[in-house]
Amino acid sequence: MTRSIPKPSGKVRWIVCALLFAAVVLSYVDRLVLPTLKPDLQARYGWSESGYADLAIWFQAGYGIAYVFFGRLIDRIGARAGYALAVGLWTVGHVMHIFFTSTAGMLLARIPLAVGEAGTFPAAIAATNEWFPKKERAFAIGIFNAGSNVGAILTPLIVPVIAVTMGWRWAFILTGLLTVAWLAAWLGFYRRPREKKGLSQEELAWIEADPQEPQRPVKWRTLFRHRQTWAYIAARFLIDPVWWTFLFWLPDFFNKQYGVKMLDFGPPLIAVYLLADVGSVTGGWLSSRLMGRGMSINRARKTAMFCAALCALPIAFAAQAPGLWVAVGLIGLACAGHQGFSANVYALPGDLFPRWMAGSVIGLGGLSGAIGGMLMAKFAGMILESVGSFQPIFIVAACAYLVALLVVHLIVPRYAPVTLSEPRS
Repeated sequence: MTRSIPKPSGKVRWIVCALLFAAVVLSYVDRLVLPTLKPDLQARYGWSESGYADLAIWFQAGYGIAYVFFGRLIDRIGARAGYALAVGLWTVGHVMHIFFTSTAGMLLARIPLAVGEAGTFPAAIAATNEWFPKKERAFAIGIFNAGSNVGAILTPLIVPVIAVTMGWRWAFILTGLLTVAWLAAWLGFYRRPREKKGLSQEELAWIEADPQEPQRPVKWRTLFRHRQTWAYIAARFLIDPVWWTFLFWLPDFFNKQYGVKMLDFGPPLIAVYLLADVGSVTGGWLSSRLMGRGMSINRARKTAMFCAALCALPIAFAAQAPGLWVAVGLIGLACAGHQGFSANVYALPGDLFPRWMAGSVIGLGGLSGAIGGMLMAKFAGMILESVGSFQPIFIVAACAYLVALLVVHLIVPRYAPVTLSEPRS
């Protein structure tokens, strides 16, 4: 049982949260530098659509595989060393982009970037578990997770300016230096609470108010016995590819469809990702609100997912939008739907699995989503080379969420938690 501890005045844990937020922002900035530069680099160096699609495919392959294993590695070496390893690895890969001008060469940089960035979320969760009691943990996670959309907003604002004034290679160098600065701050500041100098006894007692829940080992084959695992894997496989497609191809769509130049990417992309932020908050709020009114968790989650899925449907018409800002509105609404849907899908492991199983399920879902993203990237590259239109891609995006909801409902018609009396392996 949680001990009754008065809330302390100390704020050291929130400095940790701010560092985690900054890391997520930087991870998305570094991830999106190349997509932002893509129209210019494609014209300059003659990249094919399939060659660029291969970059997306291999990034997601490295990301998905590493996502599964980084969680277990961080359990062994801790959040401080684990995050340092992840950031160091992705920074090396990020800066390596400057040595290549072909898509085949950039694969050598893209893979270490992907592997390092796969450690971002597992390391941040581990740090949050160390520094925050359960009553504050979800709020802290929500804060640093918001860094993803902040990074997506900042990139089109800063990267084109650097590329135009100093050359495209400096976009990678200067953003890479920001992660080096973050890494120095992380290693200098971060310690476990009991090892942290200057942490008051009151704040330490607050952090440690919850009883320590022992981590139990779980074998992969044990997870696959449960239909709840398959529901989460299937949902991530179906919806993650849509988000990856937005991240990798939106600047290219605005350039080809409406002639938006690199320096002008900022306003439309900012609008899209601000709408995504609204969707993320609203999707999570809606299911919580419905549960607060007495609705079952099963019905509340699925109702929220259904509403979010409806928001994605109009993107089917984005390729025929009469103007840039109509297209921005349709795509932004779909991004809001994605984030609202995701907020409820990501809650599934916590809803249905004990804590000692949830992390492994999340890892499997991350791998599944990356595999789906690889297939979607290949499809997008083939469509853009053969058809030359984003229309088929947007139709797939429009349908993905209703299909995902149907699949989840068929696999888990009722949200029945996994019981601990599972067969021993």
